[in-house]
Amino acid sequence: MLMLSNSRRSIAVLLGSMRRDRMGDRAARLVIDELERRGHDVHLVDPLELQLPLLDQMYKEHPAGEAPENLERLADLYRSADGFLVVSGEYNHGIPPALKNLLDHFLEEYFWRPSGIICYSAGGFGGVRAAMQLRMTLAELGMPSVPSLLPIPRIAEAISAEGVASDITVRSMNRFLDEFLWYADALAEARIGGTPY
Repeated sequence: MLMLSNSRRSIAVLLGSMRRDRMGDRAARLVIDELERRGHDVHLVDPLELQLPLLDQMYKEHPAGEAPENLERLADLYRSADGFLVVSGEYNHGIPPALKNLLDHFLEEYFWRPSGIICYSAGGFGGVRAAMQLRMTLAELGMPSVPSLLPIPRIAEAISAEGVASDITVRSMNRFLDEFLWYADALAEARIGGTPY
């Protein structure tokens, strides 16, 4: 029997698209609203707002105190996060370029925290082909994804422009968030005792 977390957690939600008609913001808003309803601190990381350049220097490659301000803010946020939810569409069966660029600016700031993948598509597969690639990337970045995914097929129908989600989407989201928060609690507790390096 799953014991739901009573701890207030800080969760970063990374939105993976910059396209004009993107739908990922619907999925991001849905999970943000639910996490806030549960009493957690949630921070949306939107590449459209950040306008990060194509990766030339990672955050850690800048001399101390000389990284661009938006990278410094993200580094502070990531260090304080207990977990990362990654909202990804599927572009040609792969990870959206804006998401890959957003992820690759950092490394150590992600370590020892879980990630959860929320994937979506206009069609029936719900973005799972991109999610499989994303799992490898997130593990390499030190924030392995929890076993379950939250795939949202036919996102325009599953979540309305007003944020109203289908019953099956809401049920799936709540099971997924229960699992993700269990991992966030477990790893937060483990970090108190130190990490391997």
